[in-house]
Amino acid sequence: MTTRTAHPYWPRSLPLPGYVAAALPGWQCAGAVGVAAAGLLALGWLLGGARGGASRGHAHRLTLGWFLMCTGIHGVLEGFFSLRHRDLPHSTGLLADVWKEYAKADSRYMTSDEFTVAMETVTAWTWGPLSFLTFLALLRRHPARYILQLIVSLGQLYGDVLYFATEALAGWTHSDPRPLYFWFYFVGLNGVWVLVPCALLADSCRRLTAAQRALDRPRHKSH
Repeated sequence: MTTRTAHPYWPRSLPLPGYVAAALPGWQCAGAVGVAAAGLLALGWLLGGARGGASRGHAHRLTLGWFLMCTGIHGVLEGFFSLRHRDLPHSTGLLADVWKEYAKADSRYMTSDEFTVAMETVTAWTWGPLSFLTFLALLRRHPARYILQLIVSLGQLYGDVLYFATEALAGWTHSDPRPLYFWFYFVGLNGVWVLVPCALLADSCRRLTAAQRALDRPRHKSH
């Protein structure tokens, strides 16, 4: 007779041999991530004001905070998953507990699902560093800043669309159906990486189009 290790994930029949429950309660895991994300967002906002003063609008300073926050989330949180996904069910510590909490919304993170590992690896080691380069480019007004903003935002959006699509094709079977886990964790948190990149893509396209239009405008020679 086969025995299954008790765990909080869906589907309930999911085998997770060697699973060790998280030491921290869910609210502490979510709170730690929330505080860290808010701190990076605020730091980006403050640095934008220090470097640009009144010349930087609120939207621009929020964008700086967004890319600094993405640097931390992609590089630290998703980087940890990329490196430790096989050990996650029996790992301990803050980052492991954070993933065990989020996996209640998507148990693919507990089973080294091929798509999830590939997607998070690309996110951690490509969009993480590029998010920081975009932050620096925006902060220093580098000429390539909106090209970088477009590339990173398009990559984030593409990964998130595939993330939702693969779970939809699987019949939404990997999430606890309670509102906290499905609607807030799975739909809400990931939805942010659809809405914000869409807005930043539109902003990049508008600015790059304006720059190209100015370049294409006929120059009249003075006589």
